[in-house]
Amino acid sequence: MPVPTPHIRAKEGDFAKTVLMPGDPLRAKYIAETYLEDPKLVTDVRNMLGFTGTYKGKKVSVMGGGMGMPSIGIYSHELFNFYGVENIVRIGSAGSISEQCPVRSVVIAQGACTNSSWANQYEIPGTYSPIADYSLLSNAVEIAKKQGTPTVVGNVLSSDPFYCDLKDPHSAWIKMGVLCVEMEAAALYMEAARSKKKALAILTISDNIITGEELSSDERQTGFGKMMELALELA
Repeated sequence: MPVPTPHIRAKEGDFAKTVLMPGDPLRAKYIAETYLEDPKLVTDVRNMLGFTGTYKGKKVSVMGGGMGMPSIGIYSHELFNFYGVENIVRIGSAGSISEQCPVRSVVIAQGACTNSSWANQYEIPGTYSPIADYSLLSNAVEIAKKQGTPTVVGNVLSSDPFYCDLKDPHSAWIKMGVLCVEMEAAALYMEAARSKKKALAILTISDNIITGEELSSDERQTGFGKMMELALELA
């Protein structure tokens, strides 16, 4: 497919090899304006803003990925396959279902369980386990240690429903040691694997699904500094 694509207006070469991908396009704008030098808007189709600039002299892009697996699946597929992007680092929010993960803590998703049927398209004769790229994951852990940023590494749940009709949708995942719930990492990891590229999800706990504690929408948009700085150093 030639570029621009149906969902991304950027030209060939507009994106860096590494793209940081928050769900919220306004968070992408905040990161670009706060952390990048000379950020340039490279795409704004459907207001899904994408920027490219430099961070400590290195070319870095940041672009919104939307909510849910179909959304991040479209953007990551086009970036990996049509724009030459090699690494996508999802930076997003998640709801804790573990005592290990209080509000504002940072989770690095080693694996992403899911209740989605996303993997069906690959016609795999079994159950595929979406996992992060190890080099990105291990580098992120080391950078976090140097920064003094406490992190929890483990399994997350990428869920299709946000408002779920099940009476107790989380107890089985809690029993299996899953740390938190989000909505995109599993599809991103599968898109990366299929495209022979690399992906990682770094998440900040925005709410505790069990206790009901939560951050405001403004705090979610601008208050995830440790996660953002970790991802930028990783890029």
